[in-house]
Amino acid sequence: MASMTKARSSSDTKAAILAAARTRFAAEGYRSASIRAVARDVGVDAALVVRYFGSKPGLYAAATDIDLRMPDLTEAPAAEHGERLVEHFLASWDAATLEGQVLLSLLRSAATDAAGAAGMRELFARQLMPGLRRLIPDESEVPQRAALVASQILGLALTRSVLELPPFDAMPPNVIAANVGPTIQRYLHEPLLP
Repeated sequence: MASMTKARSSSDTKAAILAAARTRFAAEGYRSASIRAVARDVGVDAALVVRYFGSKPGLYAAATDIDLRMPDLTEAPAAEHGERLVEHFLASWDAATLEGQVLLSLLRSAATDAAGAAGMRELFARQLMPGLRRLIPDESEVPQRAALVASQILGLALTRSVLELPPFDAMPPNVIAANVGPTIQRYLHEPLLP
């Protein structure tokens, strides 16, 4: 009698592996998550995970390749850029989206693991820098301004969503954006101090 279970296509299997890896890395971090555990979650052999992604760092890179969905603020009044960026990132983390979970997982891993730190640098270089480049008229200032913005954004994520530092963890997003937005605004548009 033929099996009633339908075989998954290779693209479905690869997607299932990636989803399981995101869940594992988000829950356990880079060090603790293993290729074997991901394979077990999907019901495949670990060799198949290696075949698709090459290695644990390759799997991690694919699992943490998320879209920050950077808002295009070029049409927004310049005076609102800082507050809108803070609102955007808070909405991502607070909505408990997969992207938000992966970003927080990257942040947790970045503090203790070279692969996590490299993943965070790559993500911000590939997505934050181009998003901010459209807002900063002097191209030579983009790297420094983007680094300052990233320090504030990552600090927000760390204190609110990783450390859950009271009362910051329970503060309404609009209050955080109103108070932190001006700092981001300064990093984006006010003269840089020597």
